[in-house]
Amino acid sequence: MPEWINQALSAARRGEALAMVTVVGAQGSTPRETGARMLVWPDRFSGTIGGGSLERQALDQARRMLDQTARRHALQDYPLGPLLGQCCGGHVRLLVERLDAESLDWLEPAAAARAPFALTARFEGGRMTRAVEDEAGASDGPRTPIPEVKRLSEIIRPILPRLVIFGAGHVGQAVARTFAPLPFHLDWLASREDLRPEASGTRAAILSENELIEAVEAAPADTLFAIFTHSHDVDYRLTRAVLARGDFRYLGLIGSQTKRRRFEGRLRADGVSEAELARLNCPIGIAALKGKDPAVIAVSLAAELLQLTQDTAE
Repeated sequence: MPEWINQALSAARRGEALAMVTVVGAQGSTPRETGARMLVWPDRFSGTIGGGSLERQALDQARRMLDQTARRHALQDYPLGPLLGQCCGGHVRLLVERLDAESLDWLEPAAAARAPFALTARFEGGRMTRAVEDEAGASDGPRTPIPEVKRLSEIIRPILPRLVIFGAGHVGQAVARTFAPLPFHLDWLASREDLRPEASGTRAAILSENELIEAVEAAPADTLFAIFTHSHDVDYRLTRAVLARGDFRYLGLIGSQTKRRRFEGRLRADGVSEAELARLNCPIGIAALKGKDPAVIAVSLAAELLQLTQDTAE
């Protein structure tokens, strides 16, 4: 799920009160789009709705709401030019709402969702209720006068774990096929030397060996990496590059326990610590599946990564 959901859920479970500011309408030139949001505590905030005077006023309003408990939401229109002097000149509608233990009823199902869902706010009798729903219904736009707004709905899409796989041989092909329908953002990379007969028709991006290393360095934090190229030397360079960055979520290397021991010896000689070596998964996949057929390896890796991403999301 988007990080703001996990942050808000964790805070509410700790008994904290915070406010959420969401752009629920935007017309003309505006600093952020509908759906932009920030979370606000008395002493800090995360996220942004565009900075400048708009954000300062929203922060002030959110913190005033946290100072009292009677009011739990507010809808406010901001004409950026006339009211705030911002050069954008557009019109923004903000929803400011209090989040606390009462919000767990929708935060928990939102955080547990594994598919896109509609996050809906309904307004009636001066109160607002939130719900997680399967589909988004009609939503009142920014031209609807605030007293007449009855429903606001937006689609929230899970952020898929990013998996980068290296290699386009038998195993790379099998892994790519297995992961294609699974909930991962897959980057499939290979060197030209990987393109042996079994890799005909590959959809992998073909890079030089140095470009493969650059791809490791450019990947976002929390990426999952799995390595099975044509060459032990390339495998080693990629393994060393992943370990060097430290902020990865998973590092898997195809091979036997013998290959692992050889790599560990080289890595120690290169200054890699025991704690870093402990993060290397070699052989890859779950221990219960020991087959060496590429399809079995691919299924084993899929099971391992599905379990990992499911456990860390809960």
